[in-house]
Amino acid sequence: MEGNKNDLLYGLHDRPEPLKALFAAFQHILASFVGITTPALIIGGVLGLGSELPYLISMALFVSGVGTFLQARRFGPVGSGLLCVQGTSFAFLSAVLAAGFIVKNRGGSPEDILAMIFGVCFVASFVEIILSRFIHKLQHIITPVVTGIVITTIGLSLIKVGMTDIAGGFGNEHIGDSKYLIVGAITLSTIILINRSSNQVLRLSGIMIGMVVGYIAAYFMGMVNSDIADVAVISVPSPFKYGFDFELAAFIPVAIISIVTAIETTGDLTANSMVSNEPTRGPVYIERIKGGVLGDGINSCLASIFGSFPMSTFSQNNGVIQLTGVASRYVAFYIGGLFVLLGLFPVIGAVLQTLPKPVLGGATLVMFGTVASAGIRILATADLDRRDLLIMAVSFGLGLGVVAVPEVTSSFSPLFKSIFSSSVTVSGLSAILMSMILPCKRKIAEDEATSEVKSEATEENSATV
Repeated sequence: MEGNKNDLLYGLHDRPEPLKALFAAFQHILASFVGITTPALIIGGVLGLGSELPYLISMALFVSGVGTFLQARRFGPVGSGLLCVQGTSFAFLSAVLAAGFIVKNRGGSPEDILAMIFGVCFVASFVEIILSRFIHKLQHIITPVVTGIVITTIGLSLIKVGMTDIAGGFGNEHIGDSKYLIVGAITLSTIILINRSSNQVLRLSGIMIGMVVGYIAAYFMGMVNSDIADVAVISVPSPFKYGFDFELAAFIPVAIISIVTAIETTGDLTANSMVSNEPTRGPVYIERIKGGVLGDGINSCLASIFGSFPMSTFSQNNGVIQLTGVASRYVAFYIGGLFVLLGLFPVIGAVLQTLPKPVLGGATLVMFGTVASAGIRILATADLDRRDLLIMAVSFGLGLGVVAVPEVTSSFSPLFKSIFSSSVTVSGLSAILMSMILPCKRKIAEDEATSEVKSEATEENSATV
């Protein structure tokens, strides 16, 4: 342990000099900026919310800044007290898009679509808030197998979105044109090449550099619309700007992902504690996890109020802590302040809106593939038995099957059709229900062993008497 402590230049409670803290903060911003802004770009592009994109991107940055500060500063039971960056979560993307399409398919306006999305996400944030109080007791229900299935399904269900963008984007009459594929390939190839670099700083910036190279290639091929929309100089956060709407069919997928996100956040915060040389067991650790998940839920609630999408801790920033040797939570105050500052200027969103679809697709294909790979990695590290393999087989089969053959829900009522047309919902519910219903041999063996020990102890006591 002593050797690990020497790897940190600044521990959790140390205060680096302002210049060093600012440099470390920029590293974290570089690693997470694309991840924070991309969900808004995808949702806006797929659902046709172009006019609202600058505000949505501004609020994504603004709420990420506020959330990062809350997590590190810790107000009462809220926050982990760690240097953990909050950002818009890719895990919710498929569920948010499904909620948006419910309204879009019945002719709703962009305001109606966003009212539904933010209303549903607002209510779902309380799922995580409630779970935070007993998150440490949920591991018998939300097992690594369940978590791995849901995260893998999320990644696989989103790959279609990334590939469609590489081909030119939804609704493009020239979809599949060679120029789109070339730009997408350039972006993807650049990210792959940089990711293989031995320079850690370069690797952390790989997706951003890939998008810049792809953007330049798209510009020379005449694919960049340089007309930036007229936007306000400063974007003032406006609570419930788009109103509030709610529908059970849209809520259930988001609620399921909120449960899984709470477990995922527990893993991220545990990793963060490890790289920060903080306890990963005991009362301090438990309170830190409960506070971090509670902070996640409250930050997602704030995001819904101000016009952004659900928040989660970003695992890539744990790598930045290892890279810089700076685990000081005071650095998070700089990160939060810089993100809030960036979020107040909607011109950033307007510039990002000019990003050609193939460039975005080349980057998001990697991101979505990474999400699926993370799920597979969780499953690979689990001690799988026949029961687990059966749960995986049925959950993946049902979840991916309803997407491949959507007609299977044609006889359902509109409510159930909306609920069970989501691959994430079907996979998640199947995995959770089967984990609860099917007996676990390991648990039975443990119970039998415990019974035998008790029986032997009783016999010994009787003999003694």
